[in-house]
Amino acid sequence: MAKNVAIIGAGVSGLISLKCCLDEGLQPTCFERTGDIGGLWRFKDKVEEGRASIYESVITNTCKEMSCFSDFPMPDDFPNFLPNSKLLEYFRIFAQKFDLLKYIQFQTTVLNVKKHNDFSSTGKWDVITERNGKEKSTTFDAVMVCSGHHIVSHMPLTSFPGIERFKGQYFHSRQYKNPSGFEKKRILVIGSGNSASDIAVELCKKAEQVFMSSRHGSWVMSRISDNGYPWDMVFHTRFNTMLRNTLPPMIVKWMMETQMNRWFNHENYGLVPENKYLMKEPVLNDDLPSRILYGAIKVKPNVKELSETSAIFEDGSVEDIDMIVFATGYQISFPFLDESIVKVEHNQVKLYKYIFPPDLEKPTLAFIGLIQPLGSIFPTSELQARWVTRVFKSLCTLPSESTMKASIETRREKRVELFGKSQSQSLQTNHIDYLDELATEIGAKPDIISLFMKDPKLALKIYFGPCHPYQYRLNGPGKWKGARNAILTEKQRLLKPLKTRIVKDSSMASITSLLKVLGLIAIVWAIFFHIY
Repeated sequence: MAKNVAIIGAGVSGLISLKCCLDEGLQPTCFERTGDIGGLWRFKDKVEEGRASIYESVITNTCKEMSCFSDFPMPDDFPNFLPNSKLLEYFRIFAQKFDLLKYIQFQTTVLNVKKHNDFSSTGKWDVITERNGKEKSTTFDAVMVCSGHHIVSHMPLTSFPGIERFKGQYFHSRQYKNPSGFEKKRILVIGSGNSASDIAVELCKKAEQVFMSSRHGSWVMSRISDNGYPWDMVFHTRFNTMLRNTLPPMIVKWMMETQMNRWFNHENYGLVPENKYLMKEPVLNDDLPSRILYGAIKVKPNVKELSETSAIFEDGSVEDIDMIVFATGYQISFPFLDESIVKVEHNQVKLYKYIFPPDLEKPTLAFIGLIQPLGSIFPTSELQARWVTRVFKSLCTLPSESTMKASIETRREKRVELFGKSQSQSLQTNHIDYLDELATEIGAKPDIISLFMKDPKLALKIYFGPCHPYQYRLNGPGKWKGARNAILTEKQRLLKPLKTRIVKDSSMASITSLLKVLGLIAIVWAIFFHIY
């Protein structure tokens, strides 16, 4: 008899968990408190209690080829970076293709998830839900928590002396929807992450002046990288990952700083991170430097104190302020789980590989998407779900409790070393390394050496090209016959939405490449001649 699995949430992680359960022959039931799919990516013009909230202009920070599900490429005419409405359209196409909606109970809130009375022997859970005012308890063999971590706002008001006497309006970025109503205002945005940067850039088009207060600074990147390609298709390659993992740390950090400063010198713009050698998640914003350049946004240090109408900063400067937007992140919360099952401490949850609580008698509770990779969350959640469903079926096994706890501590120490102790970095992980780690568990990691012998063209593409999600469908459980073709044709899908005007082919690119090669030969020859 197939096992019954409860899935909490019908956002990105919930949808892919549904599909993975079906792929493994499990019987899933997804509980979604709202009336539609999409989770975080479904824009609503009003904030809804208990669900993530985005502003109207949100665009993905990772491109479509790196963000699609591994056996379902996005339509080739979709833009490379998607507005939230376009991404939601992809989710709808995906849900329809795999007939997922019939497994979702909408307008149903999960009130409590507790161990069944025979949990120690069966690993079963009682899930108490509420719909239309009526409560219901259902027993499941396993539970996948896909509720996300962008719901409960983090507003550290005690860190801002004088906030109680500030006469202007202040609110968390979760409440922000669009720039309407902010005309001619002097606005202070607290934070320098992606949301803070997006909101500051958008508001400065209508506000009198926008200030951005940054405690630690941030690296800022454009979505557009070498030769106009999306940044993550250039950055996330196996070859680059190999270099970062094998070269001495100081060389890697120097390379990262050099790369981050290629677009503009962060020190000159007041944005350079306090500890620039940490692998802090970069901000993706194509407009921020130009807005700073012509004064629409002014970067300020941390706020020391607030008066009735102004902000006093740590450098002694004072600015009149009408409104404050706190883009200060979120707190992890699972109101339907007792602390005896999962405890949140310092905005962290101790989970094996960010997924499994290590001290349960049975591995039948898993968290999907509770992670912040230096890349797209979509393929990450998918590989998590693929592994979890095989653990539920006992096709994959977990190590002992002591081994898992040791692994959690080792991972924590490494994370602090790479990313720092900041609360905003508590879920950070390297992208390809983590994907490969999960793929190894299920037997889906590409065998590059074997591929070089059998299919050198594909092997070169996999190693030196972008690390697409399709790579994890080439072999092993869940193998997809279209994976090879999807990898080799990614450039066609990338260029399709760009080439909307027909132009004659130019031979300049090949000439430029030839000149570069000749120049390199000339330099090597000059050095050789000089030595001898």
